[in-house]
Amino acid sequence: MSDCTHVPGLPRAEPTPLSATCLECLAVGSHPVQLRLCLVCGHVGCCDSSPYRHATAHYAETGHPVMRSFEPGDDWRWCFVDQLLV
Repeated sequence: MSDCTHVPGLPRAEPTPLSATCLECLAVGSHPVQLRLCLVCGHVGCCDSSPYRHATAHYAETGHPVMRSFEPGDDWRWCFVDQLLV
């Protein structure tokens, strides 16, 4: 995994998740696939394998660069800007 310039700017303590699932999926009656946690604000969204791709949409709307998997047992992080595992 590689470092990027966005990781040092993340909050020191990981943000508290704002929900336990993708609320945008629930609002439209969709089932989220593979949840992601925004490491800037705690937004929980679905991955790009979900029909609505809410984690990527959150990045596009906010510019928050780094998220991590919100799935049990996963510990990887992704930088949208650099397109890198970080």
